[in-house]
Amino acid sequence: MEPLKEMFNRAYYKNLAQVFASVYKPFQAERFVKAVTANLEELSLNERMRNTSVVLHNHLPNDFATSIAIMKEVIPQLKGGYTNLVFPDYVAQFGQTDFSLSLDALKCFTRFGSSEFAIRTFLKHDLNTTLKEMYKWANDENEHVRRLASEGSRPRLPWSFKLDAIIEKPSLTTPILQTLRADDALYVRKSVANHLNDITKDSPEHVLNLIKSWDRAHPHTAWIIKRGCRSLLKQGDQKSMAIFNLTKKVEITIKNFTLNKSTLRLNDTLLFQFSIVSNKKINQRLMVDYRIHYSKKSGVQLPKVFKLKELDLKPGETIAIKKQQRFQDFTTRKLHSGTHLLEIVVNGNVVAKKKFEFKR
Repeated sequence: MEPLKEMFNRAYYKNLAQVFASVYKPFQAERFVKAVTANLEELSLNERMRNTSVVLHNHLPNDFATSIAIMKEVIPQLKGGYTNLVFPDYVAQFGQTDFSLSLDALKCFTRFGSSEFAIRTFLKHDLNTTLKEMYKWANDENEHVRRLASEGSRPRLPWSFKLDAIIEKPSLTTPILQTLRADDALYVRKSVANHLNDITKDSPEHVLNLIKSWDRAHPHTAWIIKRGCRSLLKQGDQKSMAIFNLTKKVEITIKNFTLNKSTLRLNDTLLFQFSIVSNKKINQRLMVDYRIHYSKKSGVQLPKVFKLKELDLKPGETIAIKKQQRFQDFTTRKLHSGTHLLEIVVNGNVVAKKKFEFKR
């Protein structure tokens, strides 16, 4: 599989230069390509993006407003995707002295990629001014702009720095979340749910109090609330489980818990199955997860929770569950040899567990 950084390759830069030259006649396409590809192989994904911003700055007019006007004509002519993050990155690097123009540019560019990382530099430098604009974005007709309002202000956005001011005072983004709590676009709803989940890591009570006022009868809102509370639910948080009417005192027996292999190798599939038997005289609302403790290179185990299913277990009922998971490397996670642990978790409590070995 080709590394993600190869999106920024010579073919991409040649096309980028051609489009800039068609919009801005003085643009020196050949010089740009030569400069931006120098030492390209040594640069990581984000280093390539930052290098592109810097080299573009050296080949565009010194006047920031003029450069932004050119870029606004260029970006619609490019194929969408991660490489378009160069445009917001340019704004973040060279537009800090002109907030109004820069925020307008980020609003424009996010339609063709995402300005979620770039906007955070403005939140860091002038939180109140930037948030006021983002409150407006939450009402925009374009779903990409609405998503930016939520995604860009997430307290703990992956691949970016934390927004400590929002972590300390999560109510700062409440107007955005309130506006988007029943958004029609799934793209936006995912962001709102992730934003809520971020907040639960530092201020769970704030989230639980906020969602109490939300209409859970609305399917979009109910979906957001469920995903937004996922970390709390995985932890077995009693208050969040009560919101979803999960049984507080579970009475079950786990039977026939088996694994298809005691030792797995890379790209093998782990198949496990078990049955849940009710020991209670009334219905039980259950959230069934499984947790794998992955062995790290250091020997320490790192747990990761996966969803299985939610179910209503009737008195005396037995429900069989089967699941398979392939053991493969991912961009964000590499598997290491060692003892692993599989746990079955019901309503936040471990009810069964088995060890197995993984060998590369």
